[in-house]
Amino acid sequence: MLAAGQVSVRAGGATLLDEVSLAVRPGEILGVVGPNGAGKSTLLKVLCGDVAMAAGEVRMNGRPLHNWSLCERAKVRAVLPQETALGFPLPVFEVALMGRSPHLRGVESERDRAIAREALRLVEAEHLADRDYTSLSGGERQRVQLARVLAQIWEAGDARQPCYLLLDEPTAALDLAHQHAALTIAARFARERRVGVVAILHDLNLAALYADRIAVMKRGRVWIEGPPETALAVEVVEAVFAVRASVVRHPRRPDRLLVVADR
Repeated sequence: MLAAGQVSVRAGGATLLDEVSLAVRPGEILGVVGPNGAGKSTLLKVLCGDVAMAAGEVRMNGRPLHNWSLCERAKVRAVLPQETALGFPLPVFEVALMGRSPHLRGVESERDRAIAREALRLVEAEHLADRDYTSLSGGERQRVQLARVLAQIWEAGDARQPCYLLLDEPTAALDLAHQHAALTIAARFARERRVGVVAILHDLNLAALYADRIAVMKRGRVWIEGPPETALAVEVVEAVFAVRASVVRHPRRPDRLLVVADR
């Protein structure tokens, strides 16, 4: 389990997170939603160990995160940020291969290269392998970066050392088909390899379709957390997002919800 306990983060006199407790278990997708400025990305950075906490603790697989070395962390949790800057030409294949860096003993092996190729195939970017990464569109770059983080935790499945995939707005730059493809891949890693997935999403309907549990954040706190039926109740959506809403059964997935909102 990857868990934040009573975490507070402050910066410049502002409280970004206020006693937040949240956990993701191996084999599930935890969706994190909320309006702009709710603290979603800060929470993800806390779970990564990239932000100093004013109070609280993060534990990964039962061990305080600060007791893990950076290399140890990188072997069991992969992070897809909102933006990944790469200002110099590099073939797409080499970008995907970067995901294998924590596992290397010297130079990469043929297995590492095979994993990178398979990860690119999985995100439908294998045909871009020889392209200059900086020449790609925003959506193509996002798919390549997803391949990179998948390659990083490719061996996930050891129950003794669960792995985690942390995604910060993974669908933001993607077209409709690739939004669903990316989250379907995350769901496969959760189900088949017991990866714990945290996905920050702006689209409530994507969260409703793919998340096992949803945490709704507002003003640095977790407003409510639970299954989609609880977290996306009409009164929650209206109170947190300041819209009028209807929540109905999805016409093609009756086990899932559809949120219809307007001002």
